[in-house]
Amino acid sequence: MTTFRLTAPTAGRVDLLVIAGEHSGDEHAARAIRELRVAQPGLAIVALGGPQIAAAGAQLLHDLTASSVVGLVEVLKNYSFFRALLDEILRWIGEHRPRAVLLVDYPGLNLRIAAALRERGLSVKGGGNIKLLYYISPQIWAWKAKRRFTMARDLDGLAVIFPFEVKCYADTPLPVEFVGHPFLAPDYASPVRYDPAGPILLLPGSRRQAVGRIFPMLLAGFAQFHRDVTERSATVLYPSDDILAVLRSLNPPRSVELRPGGTPVAASAVLTSSGTMSMHCALAGIPGAVVYRANPLTYWLGRWLVKVPYLGIANLLLGEPMYPEYIQDAATPDALAAELRASLDQPARRAETARQAARLRALLGRAEGGTMADWLGRQLDGSGRPC
Repeated sequence: MTTFRLTAPTAGRVDLLVIAGEHSGDEHAARAIRELRVAQPGLAIVALGGPQIAAAGAQLLHDLTASSVVGLVEVLKNYSFFRALLDEILRWIGEHRPRAVLLVDYPGLNLRIAAALRERGLSVKGGGNIKLLYYISPQIWAWKAKRRFTMARDLDGLAVIFPFEVKCYADTPLPVEFVGHPFLAPDYASPVRYDPAGPILLLPGSRRQAVGRIFPMLLAGFAQFHRDVTERSATVLYPSDDILAVLRSLNPPRSVELRPGGTPVAASAVLTSSGTMSMHCALAGIPGAVVYRANPLTYWLGRWLVKVPYLGIANLLLGEPMYPEYIQDAATPDALAAELRASLDQPARRAETARQAARLRALLGRAEGGTMADWLGRQLDGSGRPC
């Protein structure tokens, strides 16, 4: 049985506990924490998150990003850890009683925390005084749509990053506000930009299991392409030393550079998993394709449960394939190499990608109520809605 114990808050009190279990959630929550600390410097903020949240000034109780997994099979393999983690988080909250808890994405854990806090009478919805807030909605528009009713039962407020998501909760009493997409914040520096002379980006994701399955496919596609176009190199951005170890274990060739994710890259084309980095590339107008491979059982269950036309979020938002998708056995070296050639050699393809990127930026522009930090500050002040 996995056991560990979270440390006590150094400030004695806790105004806000942030729980972010993935690298993308760590990044987005860190931006809100930095902005919030400028507006309210006296707040005592603690977190279960990652290195970016810690750098933003929160007391980090545990690095959740080092243990994030995806897929049913992977969760079952790590069940004892997540059971112990949930029990310890609930014990800590019960002992230290934060004024508010901000749950960031990661619904498999975070929605269980919200339900348990209500059942234990600790949250506002359970008769207690801990306010439960959620940032970045689960993809209820793709699957498990009924979760919106349990979310309304357990949560006090939800901040969403896609404007269409507000309507997804219209038949519930849950207050929902579009706070703009974090990648379009005025001070946000994208890790990627388009440069027709730049290297090819290979982006296998940020979770160990997914990277172990997807990166070999990306390498094979690039190798097939590289046989004919040897002057092109490739760059891989990795979010952590843990992921770097996985990448190195797969023996990439010398033409493939492994670079820390904090280093900006100008790229000419991309082969990317369907996660956060695919949105960065789409907004930057970098042509390419989405590549994904899951555990076979996870994929079979996903095809049965998920009813959306695309896997990539940019494709879903636009209603058209900005990035052609190659999933499971469809991701052959020949197919991926052909996508790279089209992205680099066809002016019409590059022009269409630029048009679609402009549409995306217009769809995800800043919200009238301000930033995520503005919304969070209002929730902590008790005012809720913008003036």
